[in-house]
Amino acid sequence: MVNVAYTVNCSILLTELPLLDRPQAARDAGFEAVEFWWPFDSPTPPDTEVAEFIRAIQDAGVALTGLNFAAGDMPAGDRGILSNPPMAQAFRDNVEIAVGIAETLGTRAFNALYGNRRPDFTATAQDDAGAENLAYAATAADRIGATVLIEPVSGAPDYPLKTAADAIHVIDRVERDYGATNLRLLADLYHLRLNGDDVTAAIRHYCNRIGHVQIADAPGRGEPGTGALPLYAHLQRLAELGYTGYVGLEYKATRPDTFDWLPPDQRGISTESARPQAETRIP
Repeated sequence: MVNVAYTVNCSILLTELPLLDRPQAARDAGFEAVEFWWPFDSPTPPDTEVAEFIRAIQDAGVALTGLNFAAGDMPAGDRGILSNPPMAQAFRDNVEIAVGIAETLGTRAFNALYGNRRPDFTATAQDDAGAENLAYAATAADRIGATVLIEPVSGAPDYPLKTAADAIHVIDRVERDYGATNLRLLADLYHLRLNGDDVTAAIRHYCNRIGHVQIADAPGRGEPGTGALPLYAHLQRLAELGYTGYVGLEYKATRPDTFDWLPPDQRGISTESARPQAETRIP
């Protein structure tokens, strides 16, 4: 058996409901933790919208375990703004709002999507901007004891971070050049597999640098058990190597009861520890 603390990504799951209703729906399904992509249309939403989001989390009685920084227009193909030089101030303004939300809700992880390559800037210029902005984000996150996550992403041809090693290279640069020590790898096992990375080797090489794990089956990005990705074996190996963090459910629902693969009595999270775990097995 693998000890797993699950958190439901309410930006990709429960999308039949209004966004602010999803934390309660996750709680009604038996989960006690959720995560979100940036849940607003703007990097700097009005205070009223921020307050409504915070209230939805609090009223549902769930923990917000992770929050993405603003990533641009995701439906249109954007995958982050931090390496886009003209967006530096917008990104930094967004960081301050995200850190404020996290401080209120006790969130301690931010996903910083790196951004697509742009034809109007050299890769060097974008990487320089990315490193500087990540250092800013790391400093801001450190004020509340939080971690900034760097994620390889699939399905976005212009996104430069494809493998775990690509993300680690960025993390190493920011630590070397700016002294930031609170950046970690976000190991989305689906994205790594789709990009042709060796998931088993990535877990073995970088387990001590993984700050968060997300899962979906492959191919298809559906529920665990709908594809051929050996999720149970990967989670078991992560646990053996000492990973004790949350596992984000970041998959696309393929059936009405998208959580039926996980028995109801294994969805809840004990409150006995800072990063609680519920014993479960992925079929």
